[in-house]
Amino acid sequence: MRHFYLKTRLQIKAALCKQEEIAEYYQALIPLITKPVADIPLMAFDLEMTGLDSQFDQILSIGLIPITAGVLEVAKAKHLLVKIVGSVGNSATIHGIVDQQLAQAVSAKQAMDWFLTQTKGHVLVAHHAPLDLCFLKAEMIRSYHQSLAFVAIDTMAIERKRLLRKHDVIKEGTLRLDACRQRYNLPVYAGHNASVDALACGELLLAQMASIAGNEKLNLADLLG
Repeated sequence: MRHFYLKTRLQIKAALCKQEEIAEYYQALIPLITKPVADIPLMAFDLEMTGLDSQFDQILSIGLIPITAGVLEVAKAKHLLVKIVGSVGNSATIHGIVDQQLAQAVSAKQAMDWFLTQTKGHVLVAHHAPLDLCFLKAEMIRSYHQSLAFVAIDTMAIERKRLLRKHDVIKEGTLRLDACRQRYNLPVYAGHNASVDALACGELLLAQMASIAGNEKLNLADLLG
């Protein structure tokens, strides 16, 4: 039922969309909805931003890594720096990106064109996906004058459900990416780099899928929030 609703929703959005790039993005997603997750091309991604408010803060960098047939394609990982209006300010202490690094960066519009091209025909994967998606949607509106309904698996939401089923108390910090990875004995990576965090998120998803289903095939609806 969930598959039918999502597929119908995408079909309607594709039919009503006036932007060709976005309509094609929806059309590429439609045939994926009814496939097992193991057969769906996935794209783990992460953003670094100047802050946490999508209406005022800006995207600084985007990291992508594809997941094909349950394998992280590390050799195909990509990272893009994005120009901003003004300075990175004190946010540099978090993500390590300074103003000089953005001199050769692409514009926000070019970044959105690139993101659509790279992720077309993929279901997105992110940790705390709603935050990143808010920034993408806000930038899509500025770039295309139209929002975009992304389809994304949220590894944080998956972990929250798993812990609640076990009747675990969810304490502050329990759902952070590094804390989630520790529960699956995944290696520790330096955080706040879009490429590294995309890799870390992709690894976490594969570990979660193995924990949830073992060798059984999962449907997309099993992982969507």
